[in-house]
Amino acid sequence: MRKTLLSALFLLITHFVFAQTYLLSGRITDNSGKPIGFTSVYIRNSTYGTTANEDGFYQFKLSPGTYSVVYRFVGYVEKTVKITIGNQDSRNDIQLDQEIFKPRQIERVIRRNGPADSIMKQVIAKRHFYKYQVDQYSCAVYVKGVQRLLKSPKSLMSGPVAQALELDSTGKGILYQSESLSKYDFQQPNKVKEEMIASKIAGQNTAFSYNKASDLQVNFYNNLFEIEGLSSRAFISPLADNAMSYYNYRLSGVSVENGRVIDKIDVTPKREHSPCYRGYIYIIEGDWRLYSVDLLLTDDARLNLVDQMRISQQYIPITDSVWMPVSVQYTFSGKVLGFVFEGYYVGVYNNYNLNPGFKPGHFNGEIMHIDTAANTKSFDYWADTRPVPLTRLEVRDYVRKDSLFTIKHTPQYQDSVERAKNQFAPLGYFLFGYSHTNRYKGQSWYLYPFYQTLFYNTVEGWGVNLKAAWTQFYASRQSFTISPALRYSFTNNKLNGNVHFTYNYDPDRQGYFYATAGTDILDLSNAGTRSLSFNTLSTLLSENNYVKYYRSQFALLGYQRELSNGILGYLQLSYADREQLYNTSFNHIFDTKNKSYTSNDPLRPLGPEIPNSLFPKNQALTLRASVTFTFDQRYTTRPDGRYYEQSAYPKIKVNYRKGIHGLGSDVDYDFASVDIYDDHLSTGLVGYSAFKITGGSFLNRNTIYFMDYNHFLGNQGRVFDPTIGGFHFLPFYQFSTDRNFLEAHFEHNFSGWLTNRVPLINSLKLEELIGVNYLTQQGGKQNYSEFYVGIKRFFLRLDYGIAYNGSKKMTQGIRFFYGLR
Repeated sequence: MRKTLLSALFLLITHFVFAQTYLLSGRITDNSGKPIGFTSVYIRNSTYGTTANEDGFYQFKLSPGTYSVVYRFVGYVEKTVKITIGNQDSRNDIQLDQEIFKPRQIERVIRRNGPADSIMKQVIAKRHFYKYQVDQYSCAVYVKGVQRLLKSPKSLMSGPVAQALELDSTGKGILYQSESLSKYDFQQPNKVKEEMIASKIAGQNTAFSYNKASDLQVNFYNNLFEIEGLSSRAFISPLADNAMSYYNYRLSGVSVENGRVIDKIDVTPKREHSPCYRGYIYIIEGDWRLYSVDLLLTDDARLNLVDQMRISQQYIPITDSVWMPVSVQYTFSGKVLGFVFEGYYVGVYNNYNLNPGFKPGHFNGEIMHIDTAANTKSFDYWADTRPVPLTRLEVRDYVRKDSLFTIKHTPQYQDSVERAKNQFAPLGYFLFGYSHTNRYKGQSWYLYPFYQTLFYNTVEGWGVNLKAAWTQFYASRQSFTISPALRYSFTNNKLNGNVHFTYNYDPDRQGYFYATAGTDILDLSNAGTRSLSFNTLSTLLSENNYVKYYRSQFALLGYQRELSNGILGYLQLSYADREQLYNTSFNHIFDTKNKSYTSNDPLRPLGPEIPNSLFPKNQALTLRASVTFTFDQRYTTRPDGRYYEQSAYPKIKVNYRKGIHGLGSDVDYDFASVDIYDDHLSTGLVGYSAFKITGGSFLNRNTIYFMDYNHFLGNQGRVFDPTIGGFHFLPFYQFSTDRNFLEAHFEHNFSGWLTNRVPLINSLKLEELIGVNYLTQQGGKQNYSEFYVGIKRFFLRLDYGIAYNGSKKMTQGIRFFYGLR
C-alpha cells in the first residue's frame, strides 16, 4: 500500500499537468552550432522545467496551450520563446547568444553602486535573509550522474581489471551512470526528508556518488560548504560573512534580463591553496540575490579523488520575492594511477511547494527512504519519466550493461562466480582468511586468516588459535551466527575452546541476542592491548612480552537493541571461573643482551612469579549495562537495511557494572562511568576535531580482582592504535585502577591547513595533527599526560610525542600506524 501511494504521489509531483501531454524537444546551440550542454529550460511563472543533456538536447511534456519557455545558461543571454503546443509533439531548436558586456554599462554600475566590493558588501548583508527566507518547502528532484574513463594505462588494464570496470577492449568508456527520482522535503534550519521513488544504476562507481537529491543541496547562502568525500575541510562561500578576507571581486559584466539588471562578478582567491572557489557569480541588482553561479574548485583547494570540480547553479522566481534553484550541476575530472576520468552530476528541481504543511513528526530522523521497488522500474517507465534525455553513448552503455546485468543475474552465471569465489587460495587465506558461501541456502562460513592463527607468548609458548564463523541469513534480513574457537598450546598441551552465538533479530534497530560459553585465555586488560599477532612479533623479535594473560571458564548472555531513535540499550550477564597464569616458555629469535622477559604479573614485572600473587582463583557473576545517546540521530532506510549518518553532536554513553556477591560468586563491587565522545567534529576551514572524556567511580569495592579494575587503552611498542580514546605511550597495566578516575583525549586534524601553504609539500596532500591525552586518578598516582604531533595520508600515519608522569618527562618517541591493529 505504501509503495502504491508513493508512486501516485510522485506522479502528481513530477507531471506538470494531468491531462493529455505532448513532448516539447529540441537542441540548444551557440552561434557556431556548438551544443550548449546542461542548459536550463523552464516554463516562465511556474516551477516546471528540465535541463538539456551534454549534447544540448532537451525534452519535457506539456498539455496543449501557449507557454513562455525560458532558456538559460551561464555565459549566454537568456532567451524567452513563446511556444504553442497543439495535439502533437513539437520540436523547437534554440540558438543562444554569448554575453556581451559594454564598458559604458559597467561604468554606469560602478558610478551607481561602486566597484565590485561595494556590490558584494550589499549581497553579503542580505545573505542571512535569503538563507532563512523560505521556512519550508517540498519539491521533486531528478538526479543524473555519469563517470567516464578517458585514458587508462595498458600495464594495469588486465582482463580482470577491464572486466571489473565493465569496459570494452579500448579501455575507455562510461564507467558508471545513475538516475534517481525523489520527493524532497525541507524545513529550517536543517530538517530534511527524501523519498526515492525510482533509481537506476549501471557500472562501477570509481570516484564518488551523488545519486540522491540531498547530495546536491549546494547553498551558497551558507558561510561554508562541505562536500562529503571530496575534502576533509569546508570551502568558503563567496557570499560568506568573512568572504572579503578570502576573495578578490571584479565586476566583469552587466546585462539586462527581462527588465532585471544582472551583475557578473569575477571571484578569485586572495591566496593560493586556500579553500576557495574561482569563477563567476551573477547578482540581481537591487534585490542583491543570486541569479546564477558558475564556480570552480581546483586542486589548489586540496581536493581528494578529483583534480577539479565545477559547480553551476541556476535560480528562478517561485513567487515575486522568492527564488529557488531550478538546476545544479557538478562537473569533475581527475587522474589516479594513470587512469584519467571525468564526469558530471546534474539535478533538476520541479514543482516547488512553499507551503507543504508538514504534519508533526514528519521529520523523525529518517532523512531518506528508498522504496523497495525503486530499482525495478522498466525501460518504458524511465523513457516516459526522465526529464533529461540520454545521449547516444549513454543509451548504448545502458543497453550493454543491462544485457550484462541480465547475464550476471542468471543462475548459471552466479553459480560460476560463487564457485570461483569459493576456491581456496593459500595466499588469500594467509592474509585475509577463507570464506565460502551458498546462496541457495543463504549460508556462509569464514575461516580467520592464518597469520592470526599461529602465535607465541611466554605463557602458552607456541600455539594455534583456530577461529571460524558460520552464518545463516534469512529473507527478513535477520541472521544467526555460530563462531567456534579452539586454542591449543604445544608447550603445556592445554586445550581451550568456546563457542559464540549471535542472533540478529532486528537489524533495523540494532537488535540482537548473543551468548558465549567455554574456556579461553584472556587479556588481563578488558580495554585491550595488543593482538596475538603483534604480541608474537614483539615477543620473539625484541623480547617484549607486553600482554599478560589469565584463564577463564565462562558463560554469558547479552542483549542489545535501540530503545527509540538515538537511544541504544545494552545488557549482559556473565559467570566466570578465573585463574592466574604464569610464564612457561622463554624462546626468542634474537638474543638481546641485558634483556629478559617480564613476568606474567603486571604489578611485579621484574620479580619472581609467585602463585596467586596477583589474584587467587575466583568466581565472578557480573552484570553489565549501558545506554548510548545519539542526539539528532539520522538514518537512511534502504531495501537492504537501515544506515546511520554521522551525528552533528557528541554521543553520551552511561555505563554500569556490578560484581554480584553470592550464588558462588566471590566479587562484590559497583562501578559506573560516563563517556562523552565525538570522532568527527567539523571545524570548517581548519579540518575537524575528535575528543573523548570518560569519568568513572567504583561506588564500592568490597571484593575486586585485577581483571575487574578499570583499564585504559594504552600502548607499548612503535605501532599504535589511532582510535580516539587511546594513549600513545601509557603502559598497558601500570595505571589500571579500582579508584575514581578521569581521562580526556583531544585530537585535531588540520586537513592540510598548514602543509598546504608549504611549496612541494602541499602536493603530497598530507594531513597534520596535534593531540593531547590526559589521565588522573585517585590513589596517589601522578597525573599522566601526553602531547603529540603527526602527519597522515589516507590510513598511513606517523606521530611524534612526549609523555609526562606528573611534571617529570616519562618518555618520548615516534609511533606509527599502517592499517593493522
